[in-house]
Amino acid sequence: MIPQIIDLARQAGALLIEGLRRGPETQLKSAYEVVTDIDRASEALIVGSLRRDFPDIDIIAEEGSRYERGASTCWLIDPLDGTNNYAHGFPFFAVSIALVRERDPILGVIYDPLRDEMFVASAGAGAWCNDRPIRVSRTPTLAAALLSTGFPYDYATTPDNNLRQFDRLQACTQGVRRAGAAALDLAYVAHGRLDGHWERHLNPWDSAAGALLVREAGGRVSTWAGTTWNPWSDRLVASNGSIHAALVAVLADQG
Repeated sequence: MIPQIIDLARQAGALLIEGLRRGPETQLKSAYEVVTDIDRASEALIVGSLRRDFPDIDIIAEEGSRYERGASTCWLIDPLDGTNNYAHGFPFFAVSIALVRERDPILGVIYDPLRDEMFVASAGAGAWCNDRPIRVSRTPTLAAALLSTGFPYDYATTPDNNLRQFDRLQACTQGVRRAGAAALDLAYVAHGRLDGHWERHLNPWDSAAGALLVREAGGRVSTWAGTTWNPWSDRLVASNGSIHAALVAVLADQG
């Protein structure tokens, strides 16, 4: 199964590159949330292949494809994570495909087609980038950490918009990056390029593959309260493990 999903992610990535070269057609899904014709084309490619080859597994994808029959396993698909980046030509986006069983990720594939980096994790089998094993960083303290985060699309209209948390953590770490593609942020935590990531209001397809990568690379994933996380949880914290308690404590203090 894994080689097939890797190949499917590569095919979707090739669509993204082709669309980027010719210029994507963009529409608004909400006041600030965009979708492109390439999102939909990538989703159609992935969903069509998975429905044909794995008909007994449910599917939930970002752009509306849903085939739910109550199976214990489900594909969670983000055909283009980082659509705003993509629409503006900002080079930070990816394809994300995860398989979950009873809400627990068991397979995750994230493909960055611009850098040709294929991140793969399988429950109990480790995490990999381009066939090489990856591990989380050894950064020992929050003060020495480089973090990432994201902000919700309804930032302008909700008071629970992550700004307090961002301000506090920016002040007590070596920096916070906001690159705009949670799947890649999480893959970078797994690879040791970032020491931690936190975010609220992620969708299941945003986080499932990346969270498994972090776990399998030796890191830790929880809710902001430090409790058990699953892809449908409202708030996610992922880290190298060493800084996890301190990161959760700051988030709890900021509400």
